[in-house]
Amino acid sequence: MTKLAAALALAACMLAAPAPARAQSPMGAFCGLRRSHPSRYQHVLWIWMENHSFGQIVGSSDAPYINALIADCGLATNYRNITHVSLPNYIGAVTGLALPDLLKFDGDCSPSATCSTDAASIFAQVPSWKGYMESMLMNCQTTGFVGYAVRHNPPPYLTSLSGCSTFDVPYTDLQTDLDNDTLPAFAFVTPNTVHDMHDGPDPIAIQNGDMWLSTELPKILNSAAYQAGRMAVFITFDEGAGGGVGEDCAANPADESCHVVTIVVSPSTPPGATSDRPFTHYALLKTTEQLLGVRRLGLARRARSMRHAFRL
Repeated sequence: MTKLAAALALAACMLAAPAPARAQSPMGAFCGLRRSHPSRYQHVLWIWMENHSFGQIVGSSDAPYINALIADCGLATNYRNITHVSLPNYIGAVTGLALPDLLKFDGDCSPSATCSTDAASIFAQVPSWKGYMESMLMNCQTTGFVGYAVRHNPPPYLTSLSGCSTFDVPYTDLQTDLDNDTLPAFAFVTPNTVHDMHDGPDPIAIQNGDMWLSTELPKILNSAAYQAGRMAVFITFDEGAGGGVGEDCAANPADESCHVVTIVVSPSTPPGATSDRPFTHYALLKTTEQLLGVRRLGLARRARSMRHAFRL
């Protein structure tokens, strides 16, 4: 694709950004509704955003919806990604693989014999799962293009996982599952590369992602699945801005490129809850495994749980 064609495609995608939500405001509407939490959750949903550090989002006037959500739900203030670039974080978060096993994904490669893993994943652990990928044209698509980045879609890289062609689906299927109350136990949501803040210069990229969340998240939180009180939603970023390829973020706690926003939304999470405990993508995996009652994978076994901090 020529540079001109790519620019035109990006502009078209930006112009197609969703309008502000008509659904219920996040202002105190979705968190702090229940004093107690279930011992076992029916649904956990992750939404992954892209390539912005904590300080670029928290307090930014370009992300009014996200900051309103932070004020009324939960924020992990000391949450770190695993490494750079994108793909190792996605794979590490669903498998618990340690950094040495993730280095082969540093090129953000497409699925292949050399760019894949047979490691167990949370998808195979849970009673049911789906990946909802915005702008993906067919189930379990292994080739990326403008809008859809396969490197933001873990299931095609997991060779031991069955059902990718059935359960890794275009994002439009999410609304059907919300409407029919058929959401799986574990849902992995990836916006397209405009709506996840990956494409375009700031502040436009941040504004596009914030606008997308303002439209799409209320649909999830107003669903029967969430309103039943047994669902938790996590919004995180794969990595911060900058940083070196293959960096060990655990060994560089002061590196802001490893410091990302992670928001916790649940009916029992107190509005405005924060925690400065050190969490990572492995902590997100462990917490989700606890909520759904499945065994811990890889480095999730040693990770710190987020349950107590956010009353999950």
